[in-house]
Amino acid sequence: MKATLRLCCLLALTMTLAACSNLHQRETLEFGGDPAAWQAHRSAVAPLANWTLQGKLGVKAPRESGSGTLSWLQQQDHYDIRLSGPLGRGATRIEGSDAGVTLEVAGQPPATAESAEILLEQQIGWRLPVEHLLWWVRGLPAPDSPSRLQLNPDSQLARLAQAGWTVEYSRYQQVDGLTLPQRLQLSGHDVLLTLVITRWEPRLPE
Repeated sequence: MKATLRLCCLLALTMTLAACSNLHQRETLEFGGDPAAWQAHRSAVAPLANWTLQGKLGVKAPRESGSGTLSWLQQQDHYDIRLSGPLGRGATRIEGSDAGVTLEVAGQPPATAESAEILLEQQIGWRLPVEHLLWWVRGLPAPDSPSRLQLNPDSQLARLAQAGWTVEYSRYQQVDGLTLPQRLQLSGHDVLLTLVITRWEPRLPE
């Protein structure tokens, strides 16, 4: 009887350690959820590298505040993000990949840089952390820097702190069998960004 009890305890401990080890080495789980369920969710969403999404983006920044629409085409490491409305000053296009970033603002010559976040701050006056948002928009922490996670009761991200930003997830939606964010809010660097995704078109690799 005692041997059976010790075996059960050992198995339970082994399963707990295995679940915790599934967290990325740079992830710190602070609160909520089941690490094993979070790993399953992350494994399902991470392969999503191609998508089209549309949404509404609100910005509150020291130099500018407003709202507009966002259209985002992602194909592997290449992205094409277009903003329109007051915050886009009519029309703004951010196109980039590992090779660099180009920003086009209506009525201005194109500008290039290595980082979309720095380029936007220089040209528009507020930051959009595109390189990290590639991950955050899918409800995942970026793998390039440490992150602190809080999970909701369904073991999806409720709150993420990474790279000087805090991301709050208030709504998710089911799209083609995946659970993807519908509403998220980013705060950091004197900027508050609210993104409401009205249409997701994910394309998983064949």
